[in-house]
Amino acid sequence: MAGETRGKPIRCRAAVCWKAGEPLVMEEVMVAPPLAGEVRIRIICTSLCHSDITFWKLKDPPSCVPRILGHEAVGVVESVGENVSEVTEGDIVLPIFMPDCGQCTDCKSEKSNLCSKFPFRISPWMPRYESSRFTTLKGEVLYHFLFVSSFSEYTVVDIANITKIDPAIPPNRACLFSCGVSTGVGAAWKTANVEKGSTVAIFGLGAIGLAVAEGARLCGASRIIGASEKFQNNFICLNTLERLLDVEKFGITDFVNSGNCGDKPVSQVIVEMTEGGADYCFECVGLASLVDEAFACCRKGWGKTIVLGVDKPGSMLKFSSFEILHSGKSLMGSLYGSIKPKSDVPVLLKRYMDKELDVDKFVTHELKFEDINKAFDLLIEGKSLRCVLWMDK
Repeated sequence: MAGETRGKPIRCRAAVCWKAGEPLVMEEVMVAPPLAGEVRIRIICTSLCHSDITFWKLKDPPSCVPRILGHEAVGVVESVGENVSEVTEGDIVLPIFMPDCGQCTDCKSEKSNLCSKFPFRISPWMPRYESSRFTTLKGEVLYHFLFVSSFSEYTVVDIANITKIDPAIPPNRACLFSCGVSTGVGAAWKTANVEKGSTVAIFGLGAIGLAVAEGARLCGASRIIGASEKFQNNFICLNTLERLLDVEKFGITDFVNSGNCGDKPVSQVIVEMTEGGADYCFECVGLASLVDEAFACCRKGWGKTIVLGVDKPGSMLKFSSFEILHSGKSLMGSLYGSIKPKSDVPVLLKRYMDKELDVDKFVTHELKFEDINKAFDLLIEGKSLRCVLWMDK
């Protein structure tokens, strides 16, 4: 197939967002060949992340339509552009929204995963050329999403956003490492550097929050407190009684249901539970008010609050200089869990294959690509953690 299509446009199916909040339209599109420094891949499967929902709903910039969403996927290299030697046709790869050029000061450093040659941004274009590789059959430009656009049978991705992986890894598990699992596990492992025997509090127990719990468990945290308003006994209720997830399987040791705290804020309950506050607090929803709560129940002197949730553009955090100065706490952002795609993702994948890192429990549904709007409904209604969409099943 690659020999027949190399250097030529490919006609394939894609799920196109034509209007914010409206069902995606499955239609045929044209995918141009890769330019220098780019890779065209055939998507094997893609999964749905809450960030896709956020930008699907968004009507204001950086939203733009028509757009091909999707950023959590695994694929096989169909062809490569000039100056690409890192991968070749037939390689199994993860397209990852965080660039890793391997050349800039930041990518060479162990201290950061924020590439300065190709800074992360919400762009409608390919990173090197400020242009799109997608068009409709009538020639209308379709915009990219997070440098990946995996809701298409074929996509073009910059080599800085490609990580080669072991083909033995099941694709319906590998795809989770291109966003959700790596983000959560990495936040505990790389951003916070959770210590053995420490106490962790997690606000929001969707896929990201539960991945943080898994990461904290791997790091040896002795107490992992989950804060959510969806608890029923020791189970997370995904907005329905049709499915209950046993959060103890994710490493959660204690539960706080915000709906059962009476007049006390959740932060006060956690401070009392921990006799002074948690060593590490993670905000995994994307709400400024929850960042305040997380920071409030973070232990004075050494506590760290890590923000992972994607809030609406322009949302502001408010802290007094007094509480920052006198509390001795740290507030940190964690984009993609501080994971460096080309060096850290293979480590996580090996831990999965060695059965140290449990990813299977995150996949609650698997559907055909043409059922993508059903996958959106499942996630919006809180009935799934991760829904994997297969392109050829």
